[in-house]
Amino acid sequence: MEEPAVSILKRAVELDFASRFQESLVCYQEGIDLLLQVLKATKDDKKKAHYREKISSYMNRAEDIKKYLLKEKEDGKYHKQIKIEENTKGFSYEKLFQEYLNETVTEVWVEDPYIRQVHQLYNFLRFCEMLVKGPCKVKTIHLLTSYDEGSGKSQQMSVLEEIQESLKNYGITLDVSYSSSIHDREIRFNNGWMIKIGRGLDYFKKPQGRFCLGYCDFDLRPCHETTVDIFHTKHTKKT
Repeated sequence: MEEPAVSILKRAVELDFASRFQESLVCYQEGIDLLLQVLKATKDDKKKAHYREKISSYMNRAEDIKKYLLKEKEDGKYHKQIKIEENTKGFSYEKLFQEYLNETVTEVWVEDPYIRQVHQLYNFLRFCEMLVKGPCKVKTIHLLTSYDEGSGKSQQMSVLEEIQESLKNYGITLDVSYSSSIHDREIRFNNGWMIKIGRGLDYFKKPQGRFCLGYCDFDLRPCHETTVDIFHTKHTKKT
């Protein structure tokens, strides 16, 4: 147990030194938990004293990072970046967004020019389903996207109207707007969190077949390479 703790804490220090504080905090917390288990199993008094000293030092540093991150969030300077590598799994919408959704979230803004094709519309539907399941209390979802080119436009509008009607059954209003000049992709919650995904909601690869793992459960679906940037601001811009 000591070796894994040392390895994780070494990684925490490296991330800390690189100013990747959010990631380092997670490693510090995991490493401290493992070191506490080592302490409990240790009989030697000298070793116990050594472990207590180390644990205290790491806990103090972790607490300092927590305070720093909280201040960054309060000042509107918080920034966390997640890099999704090609073909990696485990990045369903629930895994990506759940941390930032709580009972204070009542309004959501989605800006994504590519909610057009059938699979992209399904992605948006899945995102809406996640919001409905909570723990947030969403009342309004604002979608800003662009029209599909050619014959797909009527299908796009029809599907979004169907989602709109379905959300009404859950007391949620879907406000859909279209723009021909939209390029950026971002999702904002009225509790101050803003998530920018390089590929928008469309970062999942096509499943190998309709009866392959990952077709229904997006945690098992391979992803395209993309970057997720997460910010916190005092006031969420409204459109």
